[in-house]
This record gives sequence, C-alpha cells and structure tokens, in this order.
Amino acid sequence: QVQLVESGGGLVQPGGSLRLSCAASGLTFSTYTVSWYRQAPGKERELVAAVSSSGSTNYADSVKGRFTISRDNTKNTVYLQMDSLKPEDTAVYYCNALRVAIPRRGPYWGQGTQVTVSS
Repeated sequence: QVQLVESGGGLVQPGGSLRLSCAASGLTFSTYTVSWYRQAPGKERELVAAVSSSGSTNYADSVKGRFTISRDNTKNTVYLQMDSLKPEDTAVYYCNALRVAIPRRGPYWGQGTQVTVSS
C-alpha cells in the first residue's frame, strides 16, 4: 500500500521560511517523479515544483528563486524548502508521486499540509 505523508506546514510571517517533507512508503521511491502541488481556497490545485527520478527539477514561475525541491532516496523523502514566503503562498500543499517509466504507476497523493503566511 502506497502512502505519502506530508509534514512541516504551519504559520509563518511574510519573509519567513518553512521546509516541507514528504515521506513515502510502499513504492520503489527512486523510480518516481515526486511533485509538490498547492491549493488555495477557491482556486484550482497548481503545480509548485517537481523532481524527477534522475534528479532534474522544475518550478512554477511564481516560486522560482524562492523554493527549492530536493530528494533523499535513502530516506524515501522529498523536501520543499520555502524561503521569502509571501501571503499568496498560503495554501494546502500536497505531495504527488508518479512513475512515468513503464510500468506506469500512480499518481499517488498525500493528505496535504497547511501553510499559512500571515503577519
């Protein structure tokens, strides 16, 4: 059974930092692309950042230069370091895992972690 468990969310002031973690189990973690999505109230879920099985990364324009995604395959964990946070970063952040190579698997989703940026 595949499980993705997010942690690290919370309340932070504008300009502050948070580090989110996504711990995976029940899958061959190193073969998956892992992504962070977020959904703000009244808005659609959007891609924030992704890291492929080879380690290549991509980011939404809105977070480039502020967020950094990384993975540790020895711990089956992906991290999202979020710096210079803005109120518009407030959302529930979700972890997503997808194996794009054959045999394709997923996508799998975590339960989400709330990030609130407010003074």
